[in-house]
Amino acid sequence: MTTAVATPFRFFSLQVVRTRRLGPSLVRVTFGGSGLHAFHSDGRDQSLSLFLPHPGQPEPVVPLDLGDTWWQAWRELPDGVRAVMRSYTLRSLRRSPDEVDIDFVLHAPAGPASRWASRAAPGDRVLLLGPAVADNRAIRFRPPEDTGLVVLCGDEAAVPAATAVLESLPAGTRVRAWLEVPRAGDVQDVRTAADAEITWLVRHDGSPMAVDAVRAARLPLAERPYVWIAGESGQVKALRRHFVHERGVDRRRVTFVGYWRQGLTEEQLRATE
Repeated sequence: MTTAVATPFRFFSLQVVRTRRLGPSLVRVTFGGSGLHAFHSDGRDQSLSLFLPHPGQPEPVVPLDLGDTWWQAWRELPDGVRAVMRSYTLRSLRRSPDEVDIDFVLHAPAGPASRWASRAAPGDRVLLLGPAVADNRAIRFRPPEDTGLVVLCGDEAAVPAATAVLESLPAGTRVRAWLEVPRAGDVQDVRTAADAEITWLVRHDGSPMAVDAVRAARLPLAERPYVWIAGESGQVKALRRHFVHERGVDRRRVTFVGYWRQGLTEEQLRATE
């Protein structure tokens, strides 16, 4: 089933095909569905909205039959009925068969999405609000053509997008990346044709490390760097300030995205926006 919402985005009814643990804190869930032929994206940090069922529900409850008024009607449903909505990025898209991968962070204590992902099994049903047009407004990684150096910074929530970006970059692209994860087992082997130096930061005591690590690092000389920062909002803002004010990077060449905020659920975060 595909249902038009706000072009170029549509709802896709999907089922879990398989799952794979990537580390202690990360699990990859592969989804399939007959409507995925209409899913298109050229972005490596493509943002998606995923709707999940509550325990005991066979599928997520979203009033799609109400057309353009679905959003307000969904918000007015009781908490225990209304589908859980969470924002994720697309890890990969494949054809023949049509499949999408989404990587989930497993938290402790677990929230509703983390609990769902840890128990996901083939056949489990979800709804995905995703792009039907390959170049769409939910793609943020857009380095200018004259970029001389790509800089990537992200925590575990940003690792799926960052690693997808790294895999997509062509040979000859200079890259410096800092990726922060909770445990050593979460470090991934990233294959990229780019000339990339990737630093994995493991939070042994739970304290964020990226800001201090980046501040202490020497970057390759480049006249036209492009910086992409994603993850916890407070750390993202601190890193952006560092690159713009301390390193003198043109703010127009810095993309920054807060995927989550310490101490807030996604519902609370959306309420503050």
